[in-house]
Amino acid sequence: MFNIFKKEETEKDNNHPSIMAVACLLIHSAKIDENYTDKEKKIIKNSIVEMGARSEEIDKIIQVAEKKEKDSNQIIDFTREVKNISNEDKKIIIEALWNIIYSDEDADMYETNLMRRLSGLLYLDPKVVGDIKEKVRRKKI
Repeated sequence: MFNIFKKEETEKDNNHPSIMAVACLLIHSAKIDENYTDKEKKIIKNSIVEMGARSEEIDKIIQVAEKKEKDSNQIIDFTREVKNISNEDKKIIIEALWNIIYSDEDADMYETNLMRRLSGLLYLDPKVVGDIKEKVRRKKI
């Protein structure tokens, strides 16, 4: 299990993403096809818990993140904090995003465009994002 949100008490840097920023990105990817399902909400909740959020706070995190995502005009609001984390942690987030997108077994043009934009905003090689996409897609088949 990984834990990209927890910081050691002695750690002074700000290189870890906030739970809220990642939750907003996950919700945005779920809503981009205008079909925000319970299955996607479950994937979001599980992903956030796996990334280190406390399970007793998940419902509140999701509620606040849904509002922030709705009130935001652009994904750059959510990528600012996430872009400075390690590439390994970014890959975990990208995999969660692809899991949400492929939860309905298909990726439409808006979802694939979002992932293309995110690879640039998060400074990830598009090939890496594509490899993660294929890994997730193969699991769904």
